[in-house]
Amino acid sequence: MTEAANPSWIAVDWGTSNVRAFAMAADGSVLAEAKSDEGMGKLVQAEFEPALLRLVGAWLGDDPITVVACGMVGARQGWAEASYLTVPCKAHGADLTRPAVNDPRLQVHILPGVCQNEPADVMRGEETQILGVLADDPAFDGVLCLPGTHTKWAHISAEEIVSFQTVMTGELFALISGQSVLRHSVKTKDFDLDAFDAAVSDTLSNPERLAQRLFRIRAEGLLHGQSDAVSRGRLSGLLIGAELAACRPYWLGQNVIIGGDAKITSLYARGLKAQGLSVQERDGDDLTLGGLRLAYQSLTETV
Repeated sequence: MTEAANPSWIAVDWGTSNVRAFAMAADGSVLAEAKSDEGMGKLVQAEFEPALLRLVGAWLGDDPITVVACGMVGARQGWAEASYLTVPCKAHGADLTRPAVNDPRLQVHILPGVCQNEPADVMRGEETQILGVLADDPAFDGVLCLPGTHTKWAHISAEEIVSFQTVMTGELFALISGQSVLRHSVKTKDFDLDAFDAAVSDTLSNPERLAQRLFRIRAEGLLHGQSDAVSRGRLSGLLIGAELAACRPYWLGQNVIIGGDAKITSLYARGLKAQGLSVQERDGDDLTLGGLRLAYQSLTETV
C-alpha cells in the first residue's frame, strides 16, 4: 500500500510497462514514492484514472492537487493523447494536456512528446529527461544520450532540442538474447568487459559486418568453448558499437551527457571514452524528476 504523505503536488512517470509516482513537497523534495506494473500497455483509456488512484490515493486530501505526468500516458493509446512539439523546440510547451477526470481532487497535466519530421522520429518521456538536464544547466550545449529500449540521441542548444534520433539497440539485445539462436550462448548475467571492448571497436570500424559477427558468437561457443560471459559481452558490444557508428555525427567532438540506469550508461560511457571523449553520466530517474519539477514550476507560473 502507498504510504501516507501530504504533498503539494504529484509527479508521475508513466511508461509502457510501469508507472511511478512521487509525492512532492513545495520545495521540490520527494516525500514519498510509489510504483506499480500498471503501465500504459496494460490499460485502456478508462482505466488510467483508477490506476492512478490506486497508486496515490493515500496521498490525497479533500482539496484538488496538481499531477504532472510524462511518458506514454500521453500516447494515442494512453489516458489522453498529448500533441507533439516539432523540433527545433523547447523541451516542453506551455499548454499541457488535461485529461477528463471523475475524481475532482485530481488536476492532471500531461507533458507533450516531441517529433521530428525529417528524418521521421518521435519521443515521449525522454523530453522530460532533457528538460531535467536543462533544469540543472540551462546553458548546456551538446548531445544527450539516453540509453534504453529505444535509445535517444538529442542535440541540445540554446535551451532547445535541435534534432534527435532513435536507435533500437536495447530492444534488439532483448530479442536476440531471448529469442534468437544466440539465446543458447548468453545464458548468464555475467559480463566480460574485455570482450565488450573488442566488439565495440569491431563494429565501430566495420558496422556493415554486424550480422556476420553476431553469428560468430554462436560458432565460437560451439567450436572453441567461448564462455557465456564472453558471448554476452560480445553481443552487447557489437550492438552498442553499431549504434555508436551510426550516431557518430552526433557525438564526435561534442560535449556528451549519458543519462539512464548506471549499468547501461557505464557501457556507453566506456565505448565513447575509448574514442577519446570525456563524457558525463547522470541518473535517469534524477533527470526525469528534474524535468517534472521544471514543468510544474512553469505550470504554476502561468496560472
